[in-house]
Amino acid sequence: MKIIDWYILKRFLVTFLFTLLILIPIAIAIDISEKIDNFLEHVDLGFYQIVDEYYKNFIIYYANTFMPLALFIAVILFTSKLSNNTEIIAITNAKVSFTRFLYPYFIGATLITIISLGMNHFVVPMSSKERKQFEKEYISSARQKNELKRVTDFSLQLTDSTYIFIRSFNTETKSGYDFTSELYDGIQLKSKLVANRISYNDKDSTFKLSTWKLRKIYKDRDSIFSGTKIDTVFSFTPRDLIYKSALAQEMPSGELSEFIEISKKRGIKNLNAYLVELHKRTSLPVASYILTIIAVALGFRKRRGGTGVNLAIGIGIMFVYVFLMKISEVLGAVAGVNSLLYVWMPNLFFGCLAIYLYLNARK
Repeated sequence: MKIIDWYILKRFLVTFLFTLLILIPIAIAIDISEKIDNFLEHVDLGFYQIVDEYYKNFIIYYANTFMPLALFIAVILFTSKLSNNTEIIAITNAKVSFTRFLYPYFIGATLITIISLGMNHFVVPMSSKERKQFEKEYISSARQKNELKRVTDFSLQLTDSTYIFIRSFNTETKSGYDFTSELYDGIQLKSKLVANRISYNDKDSTFKLSTWKLRKIYKDRDSIFSGTKIDTVFSFTPRDLIYKSALAQEMPSGELSEFIEISKKRGIKNLNAYLVELHKRTSLPVASYILTIIAVALGFRKRRGGTGVNLAIGIGIMFVYVFLMKISEVLGAVAGVNSLLYVWMPNLFFGCLAIYLYLNARK
């Protein structure tokens, strides 16, 4: 049986790579047609820079995104070909069960899952950071740039007793105005620091407050101090003020988990957009096993119409899976819901379908 295992595994992986190499150029061609005007607007933007800073990272991102789809299509194509060539009939006549027949497929799916997990958790976030920086500089509109640049009416809990409030802050210039810091002892206000302007210094990680006033509250009296300028330290940076789900895609999983934990301690109410991104990095690669079972079960039996019918059914199933995945991501980002459950919901649903098809194929 080892010869057949190697034969199936080799053909499976070759078909997978071939399918992936077909999907990537299509994605690149569509993207170029949409962004060619943006590239031509910048006369200083060279071909090498576009390829190195954008399309290199574009290929990494979409190769990882297309892996489950390419795997699903590859398994259907290859298994249907085995069935049409009556090779599966010879295998089953040799008393090989459907479960045993799945072994080489699962070895291939495991290899792809491991690669996808590594890319999702480490490689793609670093690559996305460079790609999004390029998009921000050369592709994004002025409105999109301002969404990430300016923060208004922001509050943050730094510790159990310290809270800050900022009326407006520009994350590009790293300065803002109407800043307030309050220190509490339980529910009792102990001190309040206000400043007309606040700016951040990257060199020494300090904040400069302009036209500031500090009020300290005691049992029998208050003390008020004021000044023109003062340098001080707070346990946050300008990046902490930007709570956008897009930033989660730029963080490796370790950094993202740490960011979520710190944000929880700071009292940020809705972090589900970040949790969805974190859970999705595991759920999508694991879906390779589910999609493999479904694809093998579809292509295992010879059908009237051949490979085309199986492929059409498979593409329909993939469309439903992607549709449910996108819906679950949106619903999982809503405040107050269990983001883990919503992210894994498509896998649970299609897992039940995979079990049904597996039991049916075993008969």
